[in-house]
Amino acid sequence: MEHHRKRGRRAENWGYDERFRWRIWLSVSFHPSQPPAFEDSINTLFAPIIISCSTMVDRLGDSYTSFSTENNHTYVLHQFEECLYIAVNGDQEEGEEDLKRKIYVMKKMIEVQFGMVTLSSTLIRKELRPQDTEQRTNLWKYLQSLLETYSRLREQDQSFLVEAVERLIHPTLCEQCIEFLERRLVQQINSSVERAGEEVLHAFILVHTKLLAFYSSRNASTLTSSDLLALIVMVQNMYPSNIDLEDTAPEDVENTSAPDIFYTPEPSPTNRDSGTDRDSVNSGRHEESRHEESSHVGSGTPVFQFLDPDIQMAEDSLRTLEAPPPDPSNPSRVFLEVTLKEGCYPMMPHSMYCLPLWPGITLVLLTKIPNSNLAMSVYVFLEAFAKLEKRLSEGLEGSAARSQTSIQDLRNKLDKFIRALGTSDIQTSQLQSVWTEFKSRAFTRGGPGFSRDLVPWCRTMKSQLCGVYRQCFITENTVGGGSPQRLSPSLQDRALTMVQEKLMDWKDFLLVKSKRNITMVSYLEEFPGLIHFIYVDRTAGQMIAPSLNITDRATSELGKGPLAHFIKGKVWDLVNTSRIYLQKGYSTVTLRDGDYFFCYFLWFENETGYKLEVKDLPILPNDSAPIGMLAWDYYRKLLRYYSKSHQGEVVKCYELLTVHLGVIPTEYILQHCSQLARKLWEPSRIPLL
Repeated sequence: MEHHRKRGRRAENWGYDERFRWRIWLSVSFHPSQPPAFEDSINTLFAPIIISCSTMVDRLGDSYTSFSTENNHTYVLHQFEECLYIAVNGDQEEGEEDLKRKIYVMKKMIEVQFGMVTLSSTLIRKELRPQDTEQRTNLWKYLQSLLETYSRLREQDQSFLVEAVERLIHPTLCEQCIEFLERRLVQQINSSVERAGEEVLHAFILVHTKLLAFYSSRNASTLTSSDLLALIVMVQNMYPSNIDLEDTAPEDVENTSAPDIFYTPEPSPTNRDSGTDRDSVNSGRHEESRHEESSHVGSGTPVFQFLDPDIQMAEDSLRTLEAPPPDPSNPSRVFLEVTLKEGCYPMMPHSMYCLPLWPGITLVLLTKIPNSNLAMSVYVFLEAFAKLEKRLSEGLEGSAARSQTSIQDLRNKLDKFIRALGTSDIQTSQLQSVWTEFKSRAFTRGGPGFSRDLVPWCRTMKSQLCGVYRQCFITENTVGGGSPQRLSPSLQDRALTMVQEKLMDWKDFLLVKSKRNITMVSYLEEFPGLIHFIYVDRTAGQMIAPSLNITDRATSELGKGPLAHFIKGKVWDLVNTSRIYLQKGYSTVTLRDGDYFFCYFLWFENETGYKLEVKDLPILPNDSAPIGMLAWDYYRKLLRYYSKSHQGEVVKCYELLTVHLGVIPTEYILQHCSQLARKLWEPSRIPLL
């Protein structure tokens, strides 16, 4: 199995296409003193790739998704509407799947930052490439730091490896904190006159990346796992957890973990590490697994370098820049999915307050802003024009004309919407002009009516609606900055003090607990030979796993030498391998790798815990989105697919990954997995989300 890849120097790039007039920029490398010259260099450097992509799309209607060069640089490309993302790696420490996942993650983070403005290529280009040099520099540094934070978390944190939220396992304290958030904190904030019209919808407490308590008000929509993971990335970007640098007292280590050699298997002989065999059994089907030699990744000089020394210098210069420390009182504007009885509304505006209680412990408040209903109206209109554009583009003019009731309803609502905007400070003259022209063409008796001629006007209407959305929720806010309307600083200070007083006696325990959430010692007597496991409730988006914090200062149950890093690398590889087979439609995978035996299971249950019958999973194409929950919620789509055959029944999805010693007989390993899943089922039902 392939060794876990470390993070090296690489570049992720984004560009935008306007009728194949491409613009491209590099998010992680630019020279702050000469940005225009740098952008010209980047455009020149990537011009052949952009031109070839546009030519293939123009002539063939398709394009390549990845390629490698003679100097072992890997390029991955993906186009979302008119936006082309390009990711490049030159040190061979990341493969195509890693780069593709980063592209999707960056797309997700940009959507969280800019909302429905991302639906307009013209507007999002203005946001991502502001004319002011300093503003552009700060924005690109911020996007770079988000991507680097995600990369760090994915390499160090099991929750971001499997893309599910990990919660601290302490039922009593969790329940007390949830009750405190509900009855004291949120209630006091929402009843205060200092909240400036905002309403706290969600409040949660993070200990590093682990969730201690989560509360949602009765008026709030469910916060999706994808959005919650993205918010954790943002919190970690603001207040990084420097676990490697934290001092861990020897007595803490002795009191919270087993001795170094306790339940630690002996390392395999060196000559067996590079020549292992595997058995692969998947849902009754057998497929040979290609052995990938594990290799230790050194920390030498990265291979990836631009040919232009100025660009290389620019990349090095950026790494020396430090962003100013964030002001906790300034909320960040974030755009999250909201599900109401009327339907699902993506990218709805919220304000996020990150209040640091102590280093490593953060209180996060998500508030509803006063004019958020306007965003829902914009989305409804955008969806209506998108559907109309699709029908007209497909030549279904008759279908569009027959939908006169819905079209007339759209006309009346949009007229009312524009009149309501006229009483505010929002500039609506362009929207009014385009809408008047649209109506004259679509509804006037002498006009062309509902035909293909309306397609450009549908697109223009969508762009104008996105412009209104931008004025309301983006223009007055800077990335990571504040908004004019916000909870007063004094109200934030009182909230901070209340939570600090509540957790004062627990803070040291919580910081240690976050590193030793659950340990393998409590499972070894019942499951001898079990080395590690990860259990994921994909319906709730939560996971449970023994801690794998391996640093120079702290020890783990696996020790802190080469063996501990070796096992951790094997766990990361098992997750990556399981995703490869899951993409091929396999729900069960068993792998033997020398002295170790790996298992992966995905199954469905009803809400009483009864396991449902096995059903073939859909096979995904090679160019599909990466499996996970952060950038693209594969499991939500999988649950919808499986629930079609279980109408009227609540279906839940679970995953279990285990690592055993290879000397344990296979029948006992499979029995362990079944018993372990039953043992973990009850604790996972603690209502934190």
